[in-house]
Amino acid sequence: MSSVERWSDRRRRVAAFGETRATPSPRLRSLAAGLLHLARRAFSEPLMLSVERHEILLRRLPRELDGLRVVQLSDIHNGPFTAPGSIERAVEVANGLDPDIVALTGDYVSHEREFAAPCAEILGRLRARCGVYAILGNHDHWTDAALITDLFRAEGITVLVNEGMRFEHPERPGAAFWLAGVDDTMVGLEDLPLALAGSRADELKLLLAHNPVVLRRAARAGVDLVLSGHTHGGQVTWRSESSASGRPRRRLLRGLGRQGATQIYVSRGLGTVVLPVRYGCLPEVSLLELKSGDG
Repeated sequence: MSSVERWSDRRRRVAAFGETRATPSPRLRSLAAGLLHLARRAFSEPLMLSVERHEILLRRLPRELDGLRVVQLSDIHNGPFTAPGSIERAVEVANGLDPDIVALTGDYVSHEREFAAPCAEILGRLRARCGVYAILGNHDHWTDAALITDLFRAEGITVLVNEGMRFEHPERPGAAFWLAGVDDTMVGLEDLPLALAGSRADELKLLLAHNPVVLRRAARAGVDLVLSGHTHGGQVTWRSESSASGRPRRRLLRGLGRQGATQIYVSRGLGTVVLPVRYGCLPEVSLLELKSGDG
């Protein structure tokens, strides 16, 4: 074999080796496709919206208030990564659910003060027969709690800061319950006894509390139902809320749970933190229909 032939043969073998190395294996191609699908899903889920509907049986709910409709929005986290129109869409959906009460359970902005006023203006478009009630979350305090409180109140939203009130439906006279809200636990400002001061021992107590860690204290205080957020439902999650045995997991990230006679609903919220992604955990607007009866 001549030197020219040897050189040509070497080039062919090198080229063939390179083609072999450049062709990914089926397993590698499958992994790459799976990662691409996961990334697409994770960045698209924050743009989706789910309406979660639940009936909650409450023994101490007056019969006259049976069927009371509570719409809950939580953890909006308005900021530079918030998709344009997403908050407006959630407000439109909430209004379309014909609520008696709208409950806002904290974290309306992430960190930047300039996003507080636009969020308050949009939430000011919420409509409910008996009003819109709000509490503050940890991110609201880390941003500017006083500013957010003033902006919300200017929009006609009742902000409950470790306080409560006797709620009476204007269209259903003769029945009432105690509606209360606590300040955020993480920043050390929660005062549950103050929020329940003035309530009667035998009346239903509905508590708005951003952080669901309040559940044990609420149960000891005789609260019937807690509405919370904070967890984002995990934001990125592959697990269900039940363990392999079928029992609820010890830490409730989303949905309906219970501690003794006290029930809690934890919203997955609307926004995101750290990264603008969700996986297996769609943003939600919650419609909670309160029913009189033993749960």
